[in-house]
Amino acid sequence: MTDRLFLDDPYLAETDARVVAHTPEGGVVLDRTLFYPNGGGQPGDSGRLDWGQGCLTVATSVKGEGAQIALVPAEPQVLPPVGTDLRQHLDWERRHRHMRMHTALHLLSVVIPLPVTGGAIGETRSRLDFDMAEAPEDRDTLEEYLNLLVDRDLAVTEDWITDADLDANPGLVKTMSVRPPKGAGRVRLIRIGQGEREVDLQPCGGTHVARTGEIGALRLGKIEKKGRQNRRVYLHLDG
Repeated sequence: MTDRLFLDDPYLAETDARVVAHTPEGGVVLDRTLFYPNGGGQPGDSGRLDWGQGCLTVATSVKGEGAQIALVPAEPQVLPPVGTDLRQHLDWERRHRHMRMHTALHLLSVVIPLPVTGGAIGETRSRLDFDMAEAPEDRDTLEEYLNLLVDRDLAVTEDWITDADLDANPGLVKTMSVRPPKGAGRVRLIRIGQGEREVDLQPCGGTHVARTGEIGALRLGKIEKKGRQNRRVYLHLDG
């Protein structure tokens, strides 16, 4: 099992690790990793690995066999041997934008309180699909409310509940297309705001900023019709 350091500290941008395996596809598996694997609408992290006289550019990271995370090179090359101690470096600017955008999408699900049918995170443009028959008419009001939540600089924290607790509280799950990961005995929740200031609480395995004020100004983009009961809402991060 790969130790997921990004869950403990999403702001950690570099650290040491050891190579424990190679994948048949040419990926590298470490004993501990900073690299978030592609999933839940969030792209896999990129960066590089340095060891001795060697260096490997990581194009993305993916879920491997079992609980492993595989780091995929940008192009085929000689991999660091199993047992090699190395230094891993995130492409921090790209990761941080994903963190800002992921938290922003949680806020979008607050201002549009409808079931989410899909989503995708990008560095400057992301989107959520909603179970929504008609596009909202008050776009300016929604954008204003969204940025108000950012400006309130709400704390973003995590909690853990058991699988049974989640089963007993199905209303916590907003996303219809991606079910929360279960089977390990517990599920991670992301909470935005505390006490009377709480605005959102939902299962999520992604990386997030510590406070909403870190997101920056947001802009609502196109709202596209993607079916009789589905609308795709784009969100832009300009700064």
